[in-house]
Amino acid sequence: MTHGPLLLVDDEVTNLANLRAILAGEYPLMLARSGAEAIGLAVKHQPALILLDIQMPELDGYAVCRALKADPRTEGIPVIFVTALSEAGNEEAGFAAGGVDYLIKPVTAGIVRARVRTHLSLVHTKELEKRSRDAIFMLGKAGHCNDADTGAHIWRMAAYARELAATIGWSPAECDLLELAASMHDTGKIGIPDAILRKPGKLDPDEWTVMKTHCVIGFAILSSSEAPVFRLAAEIARYHHERWDGSGYPEGLAGEAIPASARIVAVADVFDALSMKRPYKEAWPLEQVTATLRAGAGSHFDPSLIAAFEGCLPRILELKADWDQREASQQLRDALP
Repeated sequence: MTHGPLLLVDDEVTNLANLRAILAGEYPLMLARSGAEAIGLAVKHQPALILLDIQMPELDGYAVCRALKADPRTEGIPVIFVTALSEAGNEEAGFAAGGVDYLIKPVTAGIVRARVRTHLSLVHTKELEKRSRDAIFMLGKAGHCNDADTGAHIWRMAAYARELAATIGWSPAECDLLELAASMHDTGKIGIPDAILRKPGKLDPDEWTVMKTHCVIGFAILSSSEAPVFRLAAEIARYHHERWDGSGYPEGLAGEAIPASARIVAVADVFDALSMKRPYKEAWPLEQVTATLRAGAGSHFDPSLIAAFEGCLPRILELKADWDQREASQQLRDALP
């Protein structure tokens, strides 16, 4: 595991030397003897972790930590307080300032090394999670880069799917996973020719046959990973155009043979498609959209999901308003010279 240096901060030379002796050889180190120096080094060198004394002249450790957390350049750097202040109130103040851990002097080598390893491991995990999310977002965008949908469609639709899943009792972790996976539902459109994706009119039978292959293309792309989010995304990509009555594609599955994730996304996807303006259509009035969903219960959609969707419609409309505002703001920024 590679990472930046550790920053050790203490106004007492003896304390700095002790920490340096414990950690030298395992990690690259930087030393600071004042709060101002620590802030400057943190901004310039982006350490992986800061071990910070509290009782220092001018800027104490609490003030230093608050300053670091207030700066976007350093807010993500974890801070472990290392101090002789041992009362519970001092520890609480440290966490309130933004610290992630609290060590009492005199420290022991084993505990210092263990705490440092733990927090560096957490940093590494967060970095991996961010990279995974970045990859997910890129795949979601790639699936829509050549069609007429707006860029916000995938994220708005995924938010609707999450809300519907929560309404029917999915756990928060399951809902989070579904929201990420749903954004990749049309990844397979990468393999569909631009002439078909961008055709302004109705597709002819041959073109429609090609278009329907985006489900299996998306499944083939996404199922190459064993990660849970991509396995779920592959399932959604393959089955989100199946219909409750068996008249959908690509396999003609019916009823509960269709995975629940795909049934949820089908409702969210159609609601978004009907309720938003597109180059080829105006946005439908809400009453017409909900009537269409209701009419599709038992044929296109799982009837229980339509009932649940109507139950959470106020929250869905809040999400829609939020995304409408985001999209309008982005369009305004894009139009500025």
